[in-house]
Amino acid sequence: QLQLVESGGALVQPGGSLRVSCAASGFSFNYYGIGWFRQAPGKEREGVSCISSNGDWTRYADSVKGRFTISRDNAKNTVYLQMNSLKPEDTAVYYCAAARAPGSNWLPPMYYSAMHYWGKGTLVTVSS
Repeated sequence: QLQLVESGGALVQPGGSLRVSCAASGFSFNYYGIGWFRQAPGKEREGVSCISSNGDWTRYADSVKGRFTISRDNAKNTVYLQMNSLKPEDTAVYYCAAARAPGSNWLPPMYYSAMHYWGKGTLVTVSS
């Protein structure tokens, strides 16, 4: 059964750091580009970051560039999002999603309809 399971969400103070994880199972993880998305209350889901299937290529939304780092461990079927210098506006449910990659350097577009599989999300709250 195909699954994407996010974990690591928590309450963190502004300026703090947090790493969320996405564990995949039930499909050939090595052939998929992965994206992190987030949805804040009352707002649309937005793309945060994405990574190619081989891990060599990454992309970030302007709002998180320089603060967030995406990485993947294909041996563990897991993708990570390291979040530093967190701000209250980073508060959201964070989702990971997978898209079948046509090539190992391909980056998935960071919009909802481009992704094939989704996890159920993990809540990140940035507040003092």
